[in-house]
Amino acid sequence: MKYSFIVPVYNRPEEVDELLDSLTRQTLRDFEVIIVEDGSQMPCQKVCDMYADRLDLKYFMKENSGPGQSRNYGVDRAAGEYVIILDSDVVLPKGYLQAVDDELRQQLCDAFGGPDRAHHSFTDTQKAISYSMTSFFTTGGIRGGKKKLDKFYPRSFNMGIRRDVYQELGGFSKMRFGEDIDFSIRIFKAGCKCRLFPGAWVYHKRRTDFRKFWRQVYNSGIARINLYMKYPESLKLVHLLPMVFTVGMFFLITMFLIGILVGIFICPYVNPPFGLMICTTSLLFPVLYSLLIFADSSIRNRSLIIGLLSIRAAFTQLMGYGCGFLMAWWKRCVLGRDEFSAYDKNFYQ
Repeated sequence: MKYSFIVPVYNRPEEVDELLDSLTRQTLRDFEVIIVEDGSQMPCQKVCDMYADRLDLKYFMKENSGPGQSRNYGVDRAAGEYVIILDSDVVLPKGYLQAVDDELRQQLCDAFGGPDRAHHSFTDTQKAISYSMTSFFTTGGIRGGKKKLDKFYPRSFNMGIRRDVYQELGGFSKMRFGEDIDFSIRIFKAGCKCRLFPGAWVYHKRRTDFRKFWRQVYNSGIARINLYMKYPESLKLVHLLPMVFTVGMFFLITMFLIGILVGIFICPYVNPPFGLMICTTSLLFPVLYSLLIFADSSIRNRSLIIGLLSIRAAFTQLMGYGCGFLMAWWKRCVLGRDEFSAYDKNFYQ
């Protein structure tokens, strides 16, 4: 057997149903599926039983230990030459595995990953969040875009690796967040050959609302500092941009409020009105950036509504990440704490 799909699950039976259904439609059939239930209160075993006659499927239930350790558990029980790590909230197009196989036949590699897209059935909010996580104007294209500011690191929603290499490197660490980037860094540091497979993309639902999306990107910002503490060389300019954006936005908000105070209390009769000039100047960058996001997303998604929602998604993504980054930097790098715990709540709840 050449391929083993490994899927950790926590309280997501509906998502598993959609993912397994998409796996039954793959044009290439040389694979097995391993579902690892990570201590769920809403198990998906009944869902898996529905596909037992259509897929080579193995289901395991274990105590909750986080997605990384659940993936390791699944790989230990896999038989494929390559293991493909997926999140439970993805759906595969029918040609996904064929695209992976074509790439490997053309040029072998030790590890690989692919980008993600929004499915037409996703809500407008999900499409806007997908845009903010994949656009060059928000993430620098580092998640699989054609234009990118840093090299591609496979992410756990769509990551493949030779099983022997996976086991040799020890799999995912016990990091609660950022464990996929930690693993990708170790893959590169071990001298393994890693590639982006542009044609092996998945539909990725991500968070379903902006509150959950904020929590996700906030934790990602924290994870980036934790990764920096382990691998100082891993911190690149592109990773600092959300923090710079966040600091800049707080500065502009402060200037806008100062402009109002100046206009009302200090020099209301100055001509031209000095307070209005300050307010107008402070709004210039946010307005121009919002127009850029709106235009690009509206064109890509062919929807003005998604374009408007993408503005909120972009600011949530950048400022959520930036706030998590700054908080972790303060506690770990300034206060010198050995460990910064922001992960008391399970990510999948």
